[in-house]
Amino acid sequence: MSLLAGMDTRTPSPPAPEEFASRFATALDDFFRTRPRLDAADELAGEIHALVLAGGKRIRPAFAWWGWRAAGGQVRGDAADATVRALVALELLQCCALVHDDVMDRSATRRGRPAVHEAFAARHRRSRWAGSARHHGDCAAILVGDLALAWADDALVTAGLPAAALARAWRPWQEMRIEMMAGQHLDLLATARREGSLEAALRVAALKTAAYTVERPLHLGAALAGAPADVVECLRVFGRDVGVAFQLRDDLIGMVGDSAVTGKPVGGDLREGKRTPLMAIGIARATAAGEHGTARMLARCLGGAPVTDETVAAVRAALVDLGAVDAVEEHIDVLAASGLAALDRADIDEEARTHLKHLAAKAVHRHV
Repeated sequence: MSLLAGMDTRTPSPPAPEEFASRFATALDDFFRTRPRLDAADELAGEIHALVLAGGKRIRPAFAWWGWRAAGGQVRGDAADATVRALVALELLQCCALVHDDVMDRSATRRGRPAVHEAFAARHRRSRWAGSARHHGDCAAILVGDLALAWADDALVTAGLPAAALARAWRPWQEMRIEMMAGQHLDLLATARREGSLEAALRVAALKTAAYTVERPLHLGAALAGAPADVVECLRVFGRDVGVAFQLRDDLIGMVGDSAVTGKPVGGDLREGKRTPLMAIGIARATAAGEHGTARMLARCLGGAPVTDETVAAVRAALVDLGAVDAVEEHIDVLAASGLAALDRADIDEEARTHLKHLAAKAVHRHV
């Protein structure tokens, strides 16, 4: 049973419409339109453009914008326009992460279309080029991700920010890039070392997802607005908790979601041997209950054993029966409550507080 039983944790009614989404879409289009052309890089640039415009929740720039607004940033004016342009960097950083992550995880699809490495490999096979199609696809995807990362820096430093604002933003921007890569490295190590503890899985979630999805975007936006240290700290605590909850929700969706809606096959983490908190809880509960056969089945999936659709269905049923799914739902509720409490302590604009609560609810209680 949820620790927040009796509390209303449903997504609240959205606040009054706000034009950030359309302004951000325009800024994205302007950025791509003004990129220098180089024939040799056109295919790489095309993949970035297609992936960024193929969908996505735009959650990182949205949190950053409301971090800016929370700290007193205005809706209109040159500073606001420059801030919107700067936040394009977050979507490009996300593009880098997705492309490289798909190579590492051998994911075949992304946002309902072939993953970048698969698209390049398919072209290699159709063209009957020399060498390995898989190797060619991986190498091209690495370059696409590298270009997206370079463009992310370009977007930030060419946005027209005042020098003082750019200087304030540079530290969270640096930290965000490092934390994202460190989290990915920890994820790789956890798989290689067969680390299955809940503590290790949550550490990966905190670095790989929470930091660059919610915490640092909020920090970036607040820094651009010149927020005082106490406000930044409250926003970061809020962002850290909501960001981990966001990853836990992703883990649940990956096991019990609808692939037709998510654009990725159900059980992808299982097939990749990912040590998610959901699996860590499942193995621990099966072991504690003396269900050693179930514990071995779950552990085998993380140890490289073949995972079929039937395996995914069996694992999903086991995680539900063991109460692991409910336990993750409970932890999401606890993190959401903790994050909202930190947000309530912050001395920030009330309209921004309302929007941040709505964004948090959408992030942690979504179904896709």
